[in-house]
Amino acid sequence: MAESHHAPAAADLPRADAAAAHIRPLKGAWPVLAILCFVYVLNFLDRQLLSILAKPIQDELGVTDGQLGLISGLYFALFYCLISIPVGWLADRTNRVRVLAAACGLWSAATMACGLSASYPQLVLARMTVGVGEAGGVPPSYAIITDYFPPGQRGTALGLFNLGPPIGQALGVAFGAAIAAAYSWRMAFLVLGAAGVVTALVVLFGVREPERGGLDRAAGAPPKPQTGPAGFWPTVRMFFSTPALALAAAGSAATQIVTYGAGNFTVLFLMREKGMTLPDVSLWYALVVAVGMGGGIFVSGRVIDRFTRRTKAAYALAPALSLSLAVVPYLAFVWAPTWQLALVFLLGPTFLNYFYLSSAVALVQEEVAPGQRVLSGALLLLVMNLIGMGVGPTFVGAVSDALRPSHPDHSLQLAFYALAPMYLVAIALFLALARVLRREETRA
Repeated sequence: MAESHHAPAAADLPRADAAAAHIRPLKGAWPVLAILCFVYVLNFLDRQLLSILAKPIQDELGVTDGQLGLISGLYFALFYCLISIPVGWLADRTNRVRVLAAACGLWSAATMACGLSASYPQLVLARMTVGVGEAGGVPPSYAIITDYFPPGQRGTALGLFNLGPPIGQALGVAFGAAIAAAYSWRMAFLVLGAAGVVTALVVLFGVREPERGGLDRAAGAPPKPQTGPAGFWPTVRMFFSTPALALAAAGSAATQIVTYGAGNFTVLFLMREKGMTLPDVSLWYALVVAVGMGGGIFVSGRVIDRFTRRTKAAYALAPALSLSLAVVPYLAFVWAPTWQLALVFLLGPTFLNYFYLSSAVALVQEEVAPGQRVLSGALLLLVMNLIGMGVGPTFVGAVSDALRPSHPDHSLQLAFYALAPMYLVAIALFLALARVLRREETRA
């Protein structure tokens, strides 16, 4: 049933893109995109702040690598992913802007609570609340952007929105490490959390809820079978029974095992095993993240909009190629004997690792009905983050703890090497997705 609903619309996507070339985004679309991107910046900044400040937190609270992996990985992912599903269902049936504003306020207040934690259990509770709040951040934003921008321009818009993670991580490194170095790690959580509370009010009063699917009709896109609020279980069944959607989610999840597994321990790795200091991190690592990850996500959005007009398989081939090119510089980064050389090699994977994100998000948003977009985005995040965020940091922390007695100076390095095979898994899944998309085009 899923193929009969979505394959015809997918086959007509190039024609819809051609018609959409003459359709302008809604009034105020670019300021709204800027606001939503800043919310995503705070979302990712608050999420990554724990890993950025891992060393001083370990020193004060006596937290092990394994405990850090659990709190930033499995524990966080369980709350973040499972709550995102009912939140996505609610947002598809109510006002998406209000859901986003409430979520931003909650995770920002919980970030401030992290700075007040006096023990590991208190830190766990505060971090889980951050996960609950952040569950309502990204899926509503995907759908709002999709209804502000017409088909054929959504890859670029979502690519710009997806600059949130690199900007958030870069600012988190720069400001978080600088505030921690000047005052304390607690002050970093308090200051950055307070900024999010103010931003939640900006969203509530500064963003207008767009009409669901309005630009799809204006662009002449083939009508979807569901334009109003969709049922929960029908949407879930549709998502997981549609091969293209399931493979996009699986390939993204495998990629995120690498990105979250390595990313959540990179600062600790650079400081503990490469000799960086917090001031070094706040400048040089922040630049690597901003230039590498930010450049990769921006370029990926433009690449997707350009090449998917020729073939939908580009949604899969772009991340498959970028991940293939990332393997060697990733291994060189882990091997590098100095932090300066490590950062040079790190530019490669930080640029190439994130092509999957705009590809997967744009494909899912294009493939489903307007009334299913938030929940489908939440289902994509469920698979990506429950596997990627849940497994990646937890695996790295556990391997590092297991190897530290026998390799006390290089346990994280060995754990990073253990992540490398996941690149091959992700590449294989995206190549399988490319075959499915080509087959759909051939049948059409």
